[in-house]
Amino acid sequence: MTLPGGVGIVFDSARLPQAPDIAHLFDLDAWPQITPVLGSGRGAAWFVASGTHLAVLRHYRRGGLFARLLGDWYPWHGAERTRGFAEFNLLAEMADHGLPVPAPLAARYQHDGAGYRADILIERIATAVPWAALLRNDLGNAAWESVGETIARFHRAGIDHADLNVNNILLDGSGQVWLIDFDRSTRRALHRRWRYRNLHRLRRSIDKLLASYHYDDALVSGWSRLRESYALTMAQGLP
Repeated sequence: MTLPGGVGIVFDSARLPQAPDIAHLFDLDAWPQITPVLGSGRGAAWFVASGTHLAVLRHYRRGGLFARLLGDWYPWHGAERTRGFAEFNLLAEMADHGLPVPAPLAARYQHDGAGYRADILIERIATAVPWAALLRNDLGNAAWESVGETIARFHRAGIDHADLNVNNILLDGSGQVWLIDFDRSTRRALHRRWRYRNLHRLRRSIDKLLASYHYDDALVSGWSRLRESYALTMAQGLP
């Protein structure tokens, strides 16, 4: 859907049938309940709610060295290559394949000259907490096997997660593991190199979170259990 002012929106018409009002969903003022997402990295994500509708609204911002120079501005290479549209489409594809990801609700770009700014609205997973919280509270019983199995399912499907870390892995009240935040992620041919890069990035985030536990028996055992579960699932070829 293209709107005046260089605005483009894609949305799930089954979940959001109110097409004329879609654009307002990207305005924080449109939501009665707004809570900043702690640990979102760049301070640009909010839990939003209206009645029984729970979602996460995220504004794309740069990190690293370019953050001060460019902030939330990205060069334009076409609508389908905007950060929001790319993540929306990948989430929809993964959901169709039965992978545990939050449903994408809508994405928007605001095209201005040679660049654009972008947002995405995603379903919030009720009762889910970051894996980081479980690791801090009960390291030995932090669902290591389930996390390893889930990561392997994504890898079997060719999903290369660009930022796999302890805050982008969630567990809900039933123990189901979910992966979130697929900005810059992609689907590619199965290869050991990018799979191991994902796992190494995850291990670095665990070590950063649990710096004082680096050689703790529970951490060594947990990581070993995760890797074993991951390897078994990869070998079995589960979807």
